[in-house]
Parts: sequence; C-alpha cells; structure tokens
Amino acid sequence: MSRKHSNKYFQKYHIFYYSAILSVILYACNVTKKVPEGEYLLTKNKFEYTDGKILGDELPDLVAQKPNKKTLMVVPLGLMFYNAANPKYDTILKEYMTYPSEMRNQKLRDSLFVKYNHPEYVGKNLFWNRFFHTVGNAPVILNDAKTKQSAKSINNRLINRGYWDAEVKTNLEKDSAVKKAEVEYVITHKDPTYIKDYFYNIPDPNIRGLYESRLDKSLVRKGQILDESVLEKEIIRINDLMKDNGYYKFNNDSQDIYFVADSLKSRKDVPLVMNIHKDSVDTPYRKATIGNIKVSVVRNPNNVDKLPLKDSLRGIYINRRDSAYSKNSLWLPVIIKKGEIYKQSDLDLTRRNLIAMNNFTILKASDELRKEGTAAERDSIIDVEYVLRPLPKYEFNIATDIHYSQILNFGFSPSVDLTTRNVFGGAENLITSFSGVIGTTKDPKNPDALFNAYELSAQTSLQFPRLLVPFRKYYKVVPKRYSPTTSLNLGASVQNNIGLGRINFNTGLNYAANVDDGRIQHRLTLFNTQLSLTQNKDNYYDYFPAEDIIRQAVFAWYETIYPNVNTDNYSYDEISKMIVNDQAFLASIPEADQDTMNAFRQSLINKDRQTQDVIISSAIYSFIYNEIGKKDYANPMFFSGKVEVAGNVLNMLSKREQEDGVLSGNSKTIFKIPFSQFIKFDFDFKKYFSFFNERAKPHTLAFRQFVGIGIPYGNSSSMPFIRSYFNGGAYDIRAWMAFGGLGPADSQLDRRIRSYAMDNVKLTTSIEYRLPLTDTFEAALFTDAGNIWGLKDNGFGDQFKFKKFISQMGVGSGFGIRMNIAYVNLRLDMAYKMHDPNRPEGERWVIDKIKLLQPTFNFAIGYPF
Repeated sequence: MSRKHSNKYFQKYHIFYYSAILSVILYACNVTKKVPEGEYLLTKNKFEYTDGKILGDELPDLVAQKPNKKTLMVVPLGLMFYNAANPKYDTILKEYMTYPSEMRNQKLRDSLFVKYNHPEYVGKNLFWNRFFHTVGNAPVILNDAKTKQSAKSINNRLINRGYWDAEVKTNLEKDSAVKKAEVEYVITHKDPTYIKDYFYNIPDPNIRGLYESRLDKSLVRKGQILDESVLEKEIIRINDLMKDNGYYKFNNDSQDIYFVADSLKSRKDVPLVMNIHKDSVDTPYRKATIGNIKVSVVRNPNNVDKLPLKDSLRGIYINRRDSAYSKNSLWLPVIIKKGEIYKQSDLDLTRRNLIAMNNFTILKASDELRKEGTAAERDSIIDVEYVLRPLPKYEFNIATDIHYSQILNFGFSPSVDLTTRNVFGGAENLITSFSGVIGTTKDPKNPDALFNAYELSAQTSLQFPRLLVPFRKYYKVVPKRYSPTTSLNLGASVQNNIGLGRINFNTGLNYAANVDDGRIQHRLTLFNTQLSLTQNKDNYYDYFPAEDIIRQAVFAWYETIYPNVNTDNYSYDEISKMIVNDQAFLASIPEADQDTMNAFRQSLINKDRQTQDVIISSAIYSFIYNEIGKKDYANPMFFSGKVEVAGNVLNMLSKREQEDGVLSGNSKTIFKIPFSQFIKFDFDFKKYFSFFNERAKPHTLAFRQFVGIGIPYGNSSSMPFIRSYFNGGAYDIRAWMAFGGLGPADSQLDRRIRSYAMDNVKLTTSIEYRLPLTDTFEAALFTDAGNIWGLKDNGFGDQFKFKKFISQMGVGSGFGIRMNIAYVNLRLDMAYKMHDPNRPEGERWVIDKIKLLQPTFNFAIGYPF
C-alpha cells in the first residue's frame, strides 16, 4: 500500500482506530478488575496533622502499604499493564515468574499448564500476557493488619524523635461499589520532651579528657528535644573520635556508651546522662599501637604463605610471587607505621590509596589484636595485613556519553580507552584514549543546522602513584599521608565549530596532593603547554555575517576616499589595518557613525582573538578547600583559587617578532607562532546552607561568587581566546545564553558584535534556593548577576571601574526543575532578564517587559554550582 493511499485509508477509517484505542484504554483503566470480591484497592494514603506538620516529610515513608505508583503523577500505568493481561493466566504466570530467567521457556509453561489442570493451554506462548504481567504491578489490596502496623511504626518514630505522648489514629474510607479504599492517618504530636540538663559520667580520665577536648562538637545539648536519632549520631561521633586517638575497637559491641533519661519527675523536661564504661568494674581503656604490617601480592589467595619473594622496607613486610611490582611501589601507599598509635583514619586512607592505584583488587584488609605474646601485647598491639591481587595488565573500554558544554550544547561523545598497568614496575598506569564529540553550536549562517560541530581528540596520560622528582626521599617533605601523585599528559585534538576549525596540541606535568582526608587539595602543573592553530581564517566573515555587515559599511566609507583600496587589491586584514591606523580618516567620521566605528573595532578584536594562532606555556597552581561531603559540616563551603603564569620562559628564549592580528601589533614568536604572556587569577567560592534538616530531604540555599582576572603583558596585548572570559549559559548568568550579548560592561555596541565579545575581568554572583518535591524531582529559584570587563578602555567604555561596576551587572532570575535519575541530575532552568546593562540608560530595568512564556531555557546536566 502506498504512503498516499495509506494516509487516505487512515483518514477514512480514523473513527474506528480511535474507537479501538479508546476501548483498550477504558478496558485497562478498569483498575479494580483484578481486585477479588470483598476486597478493596488501596488508592490513597492521607495524613492529617492536628497540631502542625512536624516530621511530615519522613512519616509517610513508614507506611507499609502504598497505592500503586502513578506515572508522572497521573495514572497508575503499572497497574493498567497488569490488568491488561488475561486474568485466567494470572495464577500460572505468578508462579512462572518465580523461576530464574534461564528456566523460563515453553517447556516450563507447558508443565505449569498441566499442573493447574489446563492442558488446553499447552503450546501457547502467551507473549503479550507475559509482557504485561512482567512490566505491570499487581493491585495493592487494603490490608488491615498492615494499616495497624503502619500506625504503630509512625507512633514509634514519633516517640524516637522525642514526642513521647504522640497519638496516631486511622480512618478507613471504603467504597464497596467501586472496590476502592483510602486510609487516613490522624497524627497528634503533642508537646515534645526536652533535655532539662545534660551530664556525662566517664570514669576513665583519659577518655573523659579526650571527650571534653571536643565538647564543642557535641550534638547533644541542654534545651534540645530528646531525639534518639541525635543520640545515635553522638555515639557515632564519639566512636570515631576515640578510634582516631588510639582506642581500638572502642564500643564495638555497642555496650560502652549509653544514655539514661530520668522521667520520674517529668515527662516533658528530663535530665539526661551519658555514660561511658568499658565494663562493670570500669577497667581503664588502653591505647593500641601498630605492630607488624604485611603486604602480599598474589594471584591465588590460598598461596599467601607460599610466596617465594619475601622482603621488607622501612618496617613493612612485602611478599610477592615475583618482582613485577617494586618494593617501593607497595610501601608508598601504606600510611601506617610500626610502633605508631593506632588511628582508624590512617587505616582508611591506606585502603583508599591501594584502591586509587588502580592496579589491585584488595582480597583482604585485616587489622586485629596480636594473638601471641604477653597479655599486654595481645590487648594493645594490632597486626595489619593487606592481600592484593593484580588487575589485568590491559583494560579496554568503549563508551558513549551525552556531552554538554556552554558553546557546543548537546552532542554525542563516543570514546575508546586503553589502560596499560604497571608500565615500569612501580604501579604506573598509561591511559590512552580516543574520543569524539559531535554536537550542535550556534551558526548565524544556518540557525537551524544540527550536528554542525565536532571534535576528535587523542589523549595519553602516564600516571605515577608518587611524586616524579629528582630526589627519592621526597616523603620527608611531602608526607605519604598526602597521597601525592604525578601525571604526564600529551594530547591533540581537531575541532570544527561552524567552519572555524582549530587544531590543538597540549602537554603538561601535573603534581597533586591531598591534605586532611582530601579536604585540602594542592595541584601544580609545570610545563603546561598548548598550541592552538586556527583553520579557515579567511572564512571568518562568512560565519559571522553580522560582523561582515559592519565591515562592509566601514570599508565602503574608506573606499569613497581611497578608491584603489578595495578587496580586489588588498586582503580584509590589510584594509582593516589601514583604517585603524589612518588618524585623519578616523577623525573625519561623523559623530552619528561613531557607534558603527566602535562596533568595527570590537569586531576586529573578536576576529583577532578567535582566529589567533598561539602557544601558551604556563605554570598553574590550584588550591582547593572542600567541605562538601565531609563529616561535621552541616553547611559546607567550597573554595578554589588558581593562578596561572604564562610565557615568561618563552619570552627569554625568543627575540624574533612578526605581525599578530590587526590590532594586536607585533609579537615575539616561537617557530613563527606567537606565544601568550599573561598572569591569570580565578577565585571560586561556594557556600551551602541547609534548612528543615529534620525532614527526609532538607532544603538548600546555595551561594556562589566567582572572580576572575587575566592580565596580559609583555608579548601580549590581550588574553588568548581559550583563556578569556565570556558571559551566559547554563552554568553562568542563565538569563543570557552563552555568547548571548551580555557585556562587556555597559557597552552600547551593536548586540550582534557584542555577542562574541570576550574580556579580561569577570564577576559572577549566584544564589539559588533548592527544594525537593519528590524522591526524583526538585525545584529551584535563582538569581544570577555578573558581567565581563576590560582592564583598559578599548574605545567603547568596557574598562572595569569600582565606581560603576555594580550598575553594569547583568541580573537575571528564574526557576528550574531538576530530575535525579540514578547518579545523573538533569536540569531545566527558565530565566528572565531583570537588569540589562547594555540597554540605554533609563531602560535597563526590564522587569516590566518580562514575557512569562518566553524565558531563556537552559537544559543541562548537573547543578549549576
């Protein structure tokens, strides 16, 4: 049947199609079709809080019976699928699904047909019935016993959280006609029980002194609600404190620490006493020390005692089958030392170091009191053993990711990785990867183009689980507990963004160290060298037609004065240089045309930056302070500071100069390629405040402040393209798209030219309030403010000035919805411009011009900060 005839056929008989579809939907929507007579489908759990919605986020999760889930909060799709299966097969299919998947076949189905006295079904495949039965969900039938258990669970939770006199009642609403029921839980909290006074009884003076030294960190305080969950967290805190100060297996049987609340005089204000006793006779606790430390590398765990190569290095016994791994490589990750006081965090760090080497599977990581020797040794000396199995020499991975960047937008990113382990016998890893990104970027020539940009790259990284320095005993300066590492990187990439292709080469020597369990990180990159070569430079104006319009206008003015200066006789760059250097011509331009001339000058800056061939050879130091995900930080902060110094070494080696762009002037070169000389500072501060922490999912107020400044000097008059700042995008000022026309400063240049402007100074301030809606969805309200500026005036008022920068900030606000799927956060933000500094004065506040149905959409992966 031809497509044309098919369309007519469908139109002619569309009423039959629609009727059939509607019949199927109505049939499946009979949600109670498989509810037995006398039973009820549970359709809703309702919660009434008679004295305030306290703990309202966590109590519904305690209910044992929940209605069938609704897809997108609309219809119980799973129940509809289940009901679509023929009910006469339900009993058979229920048992069929209890068998392992490899046993589910026609033979099994036939045996079940015979078992349930239905030989007439033998041979039937039941594909669709099995499909609906598998993907569907059986109806949740109201169970009175589970309802009572749910009420009891809620009441127990309230008592546990300090509401000793709470009451939970249930009301059932049954509709026999439609076989549906709702359960209402009526919750009365009443007044909570408070801690009137808090005391502690710790007979052991050493334990008491250690506890008192961290008393300011105590989670239990006078005047708080007597919440057992808080008491449990306090016990965990004390356990960690003691184990990190030498007390091995402290409170391992959960009998050493207990709380006593005296409720004889009052149930609302009770004294609370914390007790710590080792046993009934208060035997003193003894600090433990590290004894023997043994590291074994085996293929078969049963051969640990048969390893032929037995060595030791600085107090650590190292046993191996052969010398594939050097002694030093197995000694470096072990943080603990023989004779030191036991510290649990050092054992944890050693384990993490061994895993981070990506060379071994840990078959055994044991620490236990010595089984032989004197009574004191058996009570206070801990022997530690690690049994490691080498991972395969080679590991090959193929993956495809969804890629997103502020410029390339969304795309596909296939990659191939090859890991070669233990390259030189010191647990070094060589990682070679080939990847590509195919995506879509903004093309003024063809706005509707899809997949018009790509990047192909090859990267190799040689990773050392140690510092690669000319002296061996560096650990005396940089302790092993800092887990120092080194990586040597080399890579190349070819990219094409709307015709202006770029070839990049990069290399660098990187050092890293973590302090205080990773809370503080140091990163130092030496010889960070990048070579960037722009392809198709002559096509610049083809791909930026808005700038070409400006160029044509200025060229036409100049040609009227100098008829021989035209594109037939000179290149674009040659004519542009003549114009910007012709002071008489510039002085003759009427005031009314100065805006066009300024736009032309900015266009030349854009072109110079975006088509520049450049070498960047720099040293980079980064300091990171990160409380996110760490214990004891309810309101964590994050700070990153980075300084990059480029070009100084190359400046001493080079004397030769050549032209570099229209406005950039002459520059020293290496192999006829200009190199950049600059210093750049980036500071990124983030702070998070959590609210309603008693709820299962607290709210978060997030704040971010970014400050960046790049200072070109010596061989450079401007920052290179790949180190300059721009505005807008899903991770920046969201009311403007990336390169969306915000800035620089409050410039009144033509927006089409400003859209591609970049500059040397950047400020961004963002504040966002995040509130969870369900386990999957989260909403957010946000405001972003910021802009970019120059260090000097480029002729159109873009210089940063302390007296003016606040009034030059672009401000945008909006709201967003986020969806958490597994470990991926999908984000859709809708933002509106509030203050646009690039509009004329008096028209910059644009709140009254907001169109609610026309926000700036930002779809991205991950939080903005």
